[in-house]
Amino acid sequence: MQIQTSPLILSFGAADPAGATGVQADLAAFAALSCTGLAATTALLIGDTARIEDTQEIDPDWVADQARVVLEDMTMAAFKVGALTNVEQVAAIAEILSDYPDAPLILDPFSSRLPDMADDEAEELLTAVRQLLVPQATLLMLSVVELGRLAETWRDGGDGLDNMLQSDVEYLIALGCEYVLVTGTQAGAMQAKVGNRVVPNTLANTLYHSDGMVSHDAWQHLPGPFIGAGGTLSAAITAFMARGVDAPEAVKAAQEYTVGALAHAQRYGMGKFVPNRFFHLLTTAADMQ
Repeated sequence: MQIQTSPLILSFGAADPAGATGVQADLAAFAALSCTGLAATTALLIGDTARIEDTQEIDPDWVADQARVVLEDMTMAAFKVGALTNVEQVAAIAEILSDYPDAPLILDPFSSRLPDMADDEAEELLTAVRQLLVPQATLLMLSVVELGRLAETWRDGGDGLDNMLQSDVEYLIALGCEYVLVTGTQAGAMQAKVGNRVVPNTLANTLYHSDGMVSHDAWQHLPGPFIGAGGTLSAAITAFMARGVDAPEAVKAAQEYTVGALAHAQRYGMGKFVPNRFFHLLTTAADMQ
C-alpha cells in the first residue's frame, strides 16, 4: 500500500454545482498541479455557468467541524480560504488556522458568485476578514476594485488612485499579511509578445511585500467571458506553495498555468467559459497519438 506523498491542501469555500468556482474548482486545480485537495464547505450554491439562483449558508459550527475532523487525521501543506458568508464563519476559520501558523495561507475572499449583501452586513464581513484572517495570510489576492471595497473599512480618503493603492497595500502588510497580490492593475508601458508580434497590455497583476513591489506582470487580454479565472489563479498559487515554492515564484508559475487554463477554456452550456484546469493533459494526449 502506497503512503500518501502528494501535498495536502484544505480549501474553505462555496460548493458550486457547475464546478466553475469554489471548492470543486479548487480541488481540480490542486489535482492538476500534483496536490491532493480537501474541502470545508461554507455555502451551497444553486446555479449554472450563467448565474446563481440561490445560496444556502453553512452553519459556522458545521464549517469548523468539517475542518477539525480532517485536521485531526491529516497534516496540511497549505490552506486556501475563499468565499465566506458571515462574520461567525470568519471567526471560526481564523481560530482554526491560528493553530497552523507554519502552513502557507492563501486568502481569496471575494466572489462574484455570491449574492450582494446589505451594505452594513458586507462591511461587517470585510472588517472581520481584515481583522482576523488578513494578519494570518501568507498571501492575500484581490482585484483593484476588491481592494477598494476592503479599504473602505479603514480609510477616510486619499490623494489619487495610485497613492491610495500603495497606501492600502502597505496597511494590509502592516497587519501581518506577508504578500498582497493585486490583480487588474495598470500595466503602464509594459508589453507582451505573442509570436513575433508585440501586443500592448492594459492590465497586470502586481505582487507586493514589505520591501515594496516584487513583480508587475502584464498579460495579453483573452476574450471571454470567463467564470472562475481568479479562483484558478489563487488555487494554483496555493498548490505551488504547498509544493514548497516561495511566493514570488509561485505567483509567476500560477499565472502561466492560469493563462493556459483560460486559453483552453470550455463553454459547458449557455453561460460563461470555464477554465480548463487539466489543459496540459490535452497536450500530453496529442503527443501520444
